Amino acid sequence: MVKAAYLHIPFCEHICHYCDFNKVFLKGQPVDAYLQAIDQEMKLTVTRRQSEPLKTIFVGGGTPTSLNEKQLYTFCESILQNLQKEKQTEFTFEANPGDLTKEKLQIMQQAGVNRLSLGVQTFNDELLKKIGRVHRAKDVFTSVANAKEIGFENISIDLIFSLPGQTISDFNDTLAKAFSLNVTHYSGYSLIIEPKTVFYNLMKKGKLHTPGEDVEAEMYELLMEQMELNGLHQYEISNFAKPGFESRHNLTYWNNDPYYGFGAGAHSYVNGWRRSNIGPLKKYLDSIQRGQLPIFEEHFVTKPEQMEEEMFLGLRKTKGVSIEKFHEKFQMNPLDHFQAEIEQLKEKGWIEVADGFIYLTKVGRLLGDEVFQSFLGA
Repeated sequence: MVKAAYLHIPFCEHICHYCDFNKVFLKGQPVDAYLQAIDQEMKLTVTRRQSEPLKTIFVGGGTPTSLNEKQLYTFCESILQNLQKEKQTEFTFEANPGDLTKEKLQIMQQAGVNRLSLGVQTFNDELLKKIGRVHRAKDVFTSVANAKEIGFENISIDLIFSLPGQTISDFNDTLAKAFSLNVTHYSGYSLIIEPKTVFYNLMKKGKLHTPGEDVEAEMYELLMEQMELNGLHQYEISNFAKPGFESRHNLTYWNNDPYYGFGAGAHSYVNGWRRSNIGPLKKYLDSIQRGQLPIFEEHFVTKPEQMEEEMFLGLRKTKGVSIEKFHEKFQMNPLDHFQAEIEQLKEKGWIEVADGFIYLTKVGRLLGDEVFQSFLGA
């Protein structure tokens, strides 16, 4: 049963130097036609399948709040008409601190949006310029204050570390400012240089100087330590929350549960099929206008692949993979099925098995990707 939906708004007023998500400059784009198309995609998909309310809805991008007030209202109405939700549904919108007007906040709140995720990245204005962000630290404080005033209690902020020119003390300062906001959820990611980004091109030319792996590891340890000291528990490799404020939508992915994906370039996992949508805007619109689902590629996930995914997605969570739930899903004990891989990782001190769970050690969290690779094609 599908209990989650992701919706993608690909428009941005400015493209960040590190971003490789499916996005386009907002200016001159057919925004209204896109909103009609995503409405149609929901109609084509959900009428056949959804029989009970969704538990989570997540709107990401791009920058969903780059829509103007009228477009934002239209889009929210479209979601409410097409997707069943209930009062308890976690309904998240990603937002940029610079473009969160009070009017936009009110439109979202009236539509039932009850969680905001702000792309803050750093509180150092010089670094914000360097990474291509247009907001400044003061905009974050204003946006959070406005959101709280309008009644938003569940607010998450994203931070990135290991940025070009970033020091340990600078990251410490960013963390202190982040905690002063007293929000309910924080995500902290190390910078990854992706192909087709400004940073990738600079790196190829030898013009990008990041702090290096040792400093990156130190920053991650500082992140974990400071979060704990500030009453935020780590429930996933990059995510920290006050008790009860974990992202239920993201847990859908890490629990390897099904979800809908709507919009250009969105991904979905329904009835055993992983699908990705057409990314280029015009091709996405053309497909919808022909009355077809905008599927770019699809793959049926075999049982062995599902078991691998269950391991490397589940190990992202701090509590890890439940042996009992794995057995319920696949009628197999993961300790038997992945015996060689698990023994090897235990010997290295990267994973532990205790109290019915297989989970990463603190050292294992620093080497997550290497651990996950062990289960691919196992």
